[in-house]
Amino acid sequence: MDRDPNVTERLRQLILQLQTLTQKGELHWERQIDSAHRYARWNNNLLILGPADPLSETDIPRYLFITPFDSPACVEINSHDSQLGEEVMTLVHAVELASENEPPTDPFALTDEVLGRFSS
Repeated sequence: MDRDPNVTERLRQLILQLQTLTQKGELHWERQIDSAHRYARWNNNLLILGPADPLSETDIPRYLFITPFDSPACVEINSHDSQLGEEVMTLVHAVELASENEPPTDPFALTDEVLGRFSS
């Protein structure tokens, strides 16, 4: 898909920023129990990277999905993208390395923190 070169460059810089933050440990990725992807929260956005299949599965397309928490807008870039696919795969590798020893989590678990939001 051809897109405006300025948009492509901005997306490339965004992916590189996510990769750098991941490698520095400043962006924490998690894997939900029984989920096919990893996710992170960053700058009021939900980042989803998937699927979480082993990196040895090279034929499986990967995707980066970004959606703001306060808007229905979203961006999706996949590894078959002729302009940004390589960057998506580089991010996949960085996230895999950074989160390979993380146990799966349940982001929907009812914790004291979550329940405290409902109290006045």
